[in-house]
Amino acid sequence: MGGLRPWARYGLLVVAHLLALGLGAAMLQVLEGPPALRLQAKLRAERATFQAEYGACLPPGALEELLSTALAAQAHGVSSLGNGSETRNWDLPSALLFTASILTTTGYGHMAPLSAGGKAFCVVYAALGLPASLALVASLRHCLLPLLSRPGAWVAVRWQLAPARAALLRAAALGLLVAGTFVLLPALVLWGLQGDCSLLEAIYFCFGSLSTIGLGDLLPGRGHGLHPLLYHLCQLALLGYLLLGLLAMLLAVETFAELPQVRAMVKFFGSSGPLTAEDQGGILDQDELALSTLPPPAAPSEQAPAC
Repeated sequence: MGGLRPWARYGLLVVAHLLALGLGAAMLQVLEGPPALRLQAKLRAERATFQAEYGACLPPGALEELLSTALAAQAHGVSSLGNGSETRNWDLPSALLFTASILTTTGYGHMAPLSAGGKAFCVVYAALGLPASLALVASLRHCLLPLLSRPGAWVAVRWQLAPARAALLRAAALGLLVAGTFVLLPALVLWGLQGDCSLLEAIYFCFGSLSTIGLGDLLPGRGHGLHPLLYHLCQLALLGYLLLGLLAMLLAVETFAELPQVRAMVKFFGSSGPLTAEDQGGILDQDELALSTLPPPAAPSEQAPAC
């Protein structure tokens, strides 16, 4: 494949991407189609039962109009269900969580601005806030990545590992640390606190948040009749989790992206020229930076020449 022209390589990459999209769509059709049909049939049966019992008391079309109004309000995060703990959608904790979902591009969709001024402000706020957030994340990454490289560099020196193997070991260790600290551990906490949430759903929520997918179909404490104080504490905890977890996820992705194997693959699709030492180095530069912070080994004592 090394003799392929650049346009052929790009075409191969596009075809592979389209095949991955088609495979994902086919799998979702198989997995989600039957449950959606069952839920739709259940909803129709419930509506038919309600109309049979109370249809004589309602004018024609009243139920459909009420449901349409309720669904339109629910799409903007407004609901009259529950005990009133979530009736104030735009209090300070809710607004902070909404702005964090914008700046982290998570976009849960649990709330949305209703007014024209709010929508215009979201556009301006995101246009100014996203570059500032990226600059902040880049600065933190620049400070934290060398610190995280020191343990791996120490292990590489202690075990006398090859640079490529040391880089792979450090990337795997950082990935496991991020997965355990920011995915598995929060999922276990969420699973224990949320009664009707399975462990798989908790992991699904944590990974969806940190990967900025943010489908919004599951939010901690939502719709469970929590005390307003506890509900707001859940929102603030989710805010901190988003900010710290997203930074950890980006550090892990950056570490894997700088692996020599990954850089070689990117170089294959990006240029037809031979791989340079810089392209093959990748994360090894971080090793050199980390090694430069370690104390130099003690020089061997010179023996006096025999007389």
